[in-house]
Amino acid sequence: MKKICLPLFLALGFLAAHSQTKPTASVIPVPASLIENSGTFTLHNNSVISIVAGSKELDGMALQLAKVLHTATGYNFKIDNSGASEGIKLELLSTQNSSLGNEGYRLKVTPTGVQISANKAAGIFYGIQTFMQLLPKEIESKTLVSNVAWTVPCVTIDDQPRFGWRGLMLDVSRHFFTKEEVKKFMDDMVKFKFNLLHLHLTDDEGWRIEIKSLPKLTSVGAWRIERNGKWANSPKAADPSEPKTYGGFYTQEDIKELVKYGQDRFLTIMPEIDVPGHSLAALAAYPELSCTGGEHTTYQGIPFMNWFPGGRFEAVIENGLCPANEYVYTFLDKVFTEVAALFPFEYIHMGGDECAKNIWEKSPAIQALMKKEGLKTMPEVESYFVRRVEKIVNSKGKKLMGWDEILEGGISPTANVMSWRGVKGGIEAANSKHNVVMSPTTFAYLDYVQGEPLLEAPVYASLRLNKTYSFEPIPEGVDPKYILGGQGNQWTEQIANYRNLQYMTWPRALAIAEATWSPKERKDWNGFAGRVENQFNRWDVSDDKYSKAVYDAIVAASKDDKGNLYANLSTELNGMTIYYSFDESNPDNYYPKYTAPVLVPKDAATMKIVTYRDGKQIGKQINIPITELAKRATKK
Repeated sequence: MKKICLPLFLALGFLAAHSQTKPTASVIPVPASLIENSGTFTLHNNSVISIVAGSKELDGMALQLAKVLHTATGYNFKIDNSGASEGIKLELLSTQNSSLGNEGYRLKVTPTGVQISANKAAGIFYGIQTFMQLLPKEIESKTLVSNVAWTVPCVTIDDQPRFGWRGLMLDVSRHFFTKEEVKKFMDDMVKFKFNLLHLHLTDDEGWRIEIKSLPKLTSVGAWRIERNGKWANSPKAADPSEPKTYGGFYTQEDIKELVKYGQDRFLTIMPEIDVPGHSLAALAAYPELSCTGGEHTTYQGIPFMNWFPGGRFEAVIENGLCPANEYVYTFLDKVFTEVAALFPFEYIHMGGDECAKNIWEKSPAIQALMKKEGLKTMPEVESYFVRRVEKIVNSKGKKLMGWDEILEGGISPTANVMSWRGVKGGIEAANSKHNVVMSPTTFAYLDYVQGEPLLEAPVYASLRLNKTYSFEPIPEGVDPKYILGGQGNQWTEQIANYRNLQYMTWPRALAIAEATWSPKERKDWNGFAGRVENQFNRWDVSDDKYSKAVYDAIVAASKDDKGNLYANLSTELNGMTIYYSFDESNPDNYYPKYTAPVLVPKDAATMKIVTYRDGKQIGKQINIPITELAKRATKK
């Protein structure tokens, strides 16, 4: 059995947020209650970590806390199982505190010691995350740091989560991430009190989980020819001679290891097997699952879907399982039998999104199914499929979760919905008494461009940090008891390596963490922004990658009634100043300062824009062609 291995914990020391007037203990997500007191507690060599009313879980946490603290401080920490020593105390309450629940904690720091108490071990774990955030940023170092006073501000924190579902989705199908990279992603998550990792394990680009009864799913479906560039597209069809060596998959032993790794961090993994659409990899392995038959291949770079305005789409080639094919249900029974045995979590996600039905419309087998079952529309055909899949999932002792498209043809009363196409699907599902997880594109799609599009990888939509921070998982008028919580989704069509995965995830995932953990009334953009900036300092120490797009100017444009073009500039953070030029030179803080919409000279070719704060450049320089500004213009 593996020992519990706490990650290096992130967030903040006792630093002042830029937008605030006095120092505060800086924690992400913001606690339900935080009272600052005078004084500090200081760690020393041979400080004691004592355990009150211990358990094996607490023993493991104490040992790993000592190990993590030793890395940067060089101090040795003594473990005292009697619970009598001063220092850092971990205490499971003998009398339950009903306000803390199963994941809440109380953290009290005085000049003589630190006490973390909770009803359950999970609360102790989350209290440790907060304690680590109160230490100086150098605690994130992977090597010994000298000449640091290892002090913690005296505080009293009472904290518990708003939601039980606090998740991030990681797409490991479009680009494969190794077992060790998934572990690192999990370590990054739990520092900010996420408790659910949604693994998107199958899609057109690859099948990533070993199914022993269906070996071709990974021997064939896990591999494709390598394609680079935007969306991994290629202007030409795959040459059959090209080697299919790009990809990978997790063995069942790998999955067990990841599940255990998560359990040791109070992080649950939910598997997703995306059907009936997004199934090219499965069809490549087993063509008999299709409506048309014939040879299929994993996605090789040639677009196979046509997308039209308004969200309408159709398949160029078949990429979906056939609901009229009885072998499909035999196949899925085998898949879900093995998946259910690997993942203890009560839910299995079946996907159900973006299923092109134009192939079905031409299928004689589908027409026969519709006549037999009295189905009148293609959404009803998919609903028939979903109901049969749910019966299979339920037979394995699990509950079904699906993207909000599963609502379209009607679903069973026991199905559960993940709302991604805005909040409409979640509202509809909750009003119909279905449990819902909110993960709308409008707030929670972390693969979207997060800053100036000219400076970022090209993606079809934008989502800045302040927009993500406005995420509210409970829509107005919805009964809260049907909202399980929320999550951010990280799709990886354009993310091929772990450093870029970090860059696209952080800091926007911090906003998701706060939306799902902290009380709604405790949320405040300016306070959050200051805490995020402090977190940047900690990521610099730990050498993790993140985006600083929040410092870059926001560039919009408009035209007046005479057709004159204006540049409209703004910033996400307070206290920043924008400077600009039109003469092709690079502006600094001696150039014109932006104070109001700027009339663009008729002869200008480029506008160059930069942000400053406290006399220093803070954002990246944006060079925007005037032709691009004209495209962004809207009528005043």
